Amino acid sequence: MMSIGIHDLSLATTHRVLDLDTLAEANGVDPAKYHIGLGQDRMSIPAADEDIVTMGAQAALPLLERHGAEGIRTILFATESGVDQSKSAGLFLHELLELPRTMRVVEFKQACYSATAALQSALGIVARNPRERVLVIASDVARYELDSSGEPTQGAGAAAMLVSADPALLAIEPISGVVSRDVDDFWRPNDSTTAVVDGRLSVTAYMDAMTSAWDDFAAAGGVGAEEIDRFCFHQPFTKLARKALARLSQHTGVELPDTLQEASFAYNRELGNSYTASLYAGLAALLDHDDDLAGRRIGLFSYGSGAVGEFFTGIVQPGYRQLRRAESIRDQLAGRVPLTLEEYRALHSAAHPSDVDWETPRVTEGPFRFAGIRDRARRYEATQTAPAGPTQE
Repeated sequence: MMSIGIHDLSLATTHRVLDLDTLAEANGVDPAKYHIGLGQDRMSIPAADEDIVTMGAQAALPLLERHGAEGIRTILFATESGVDQSKSAGLFLHELLELPRTMRVVEFKQACYSATAALQSALGIVARNPRERVLVIASDVARYELDSSGEPTQGAGAAAMLVSADPALLAIEPISGVVSRDVDDFWRPNDSTTAVVDGRLSVTAYMDAMTSAWDDFAAAGGVGAEEIDRFCFHQPFTKLARKALARLSQHTGVELPDTLQEASFAYNRELGNSYTASLYAGLAALLDHDDDLAGRRIGLFSYGSGAVGEFFTGIVQPGYRQLRRAESIRDQLAGRVPLTLEEYRALHSAAHPSDVDWETPRVTEGPFRFAGIRDRARRYEATQTAPAGPTQE
């Protein structure tokens, strides 16, 4: 039977970062509250000329450089940090990357879950026509009120996935377990730039969605927990994923040590919460740092507040180590410019009017930048030429 899944995966983030030691000192708390209690070390912060589009385009660029654009007829952009109420963020990305006009471009939204909805939709498109490939982008900026309990879990990042038949990275298995429930654990009203969150309810809703999705997965004929070799859960903060695996172990009666997911935390501890990209940043970290995954089954749990959850599995392909990007991601994370507390707070509170023309300062050193507003429309610039075709396969 033909396999379909993730052929390649790439990450990007902003070029500014806040160390949580800095925030802890300002808040008068023990840094261990963040490093151990949350399982977070730093959080990426966008400069004035960075946003979900620039991160998404930067994440997609290595995929196009490696594989070219041939066969890509769909871009699915998943985000809960949308830059326009009508126009898909993917259309800005499509133009920046100079992709062919013969494409459909759509934006998906359901909190942190929507990248998985986009991935599942991409699998269906490829199943219908195996010659097609789909570019899935997950890109978000997590923002909470200053001095709130959610502030140390902010972050930013993007994941880009090339979905195809006969994937080189991860073949997605057909059975999924899903759950939906209307719950007010987290949301962002149209007139707010920051999210509203009930932290205690959000944790409870996450755990309930995970066990319910698992039960639906099992009822649909999914494999037992003992047949899953590694786990990768959505990580609004990494400690929550640790708690979730322990809950699944208790729920199934199968011993599931934390070592089965430990490698998946490497990037999210540095990025902070990247919402839709979080699960796939965890997957990238797992693939980049675990040397014994070929032929192994990974169990993935995707969650989006409000709330939707899905549990599914994938088989790691034999050549996955040839597609690793650990060194480039490590360099990207290390190359971020540290912010002072004052600089961070100024960026957090900056106004972004859409009814007047304005230009952003040139800050980012990335390949794409948000240039500002002109005639009430967002403008973007490429600082390097888009790829002409694949450099390797």
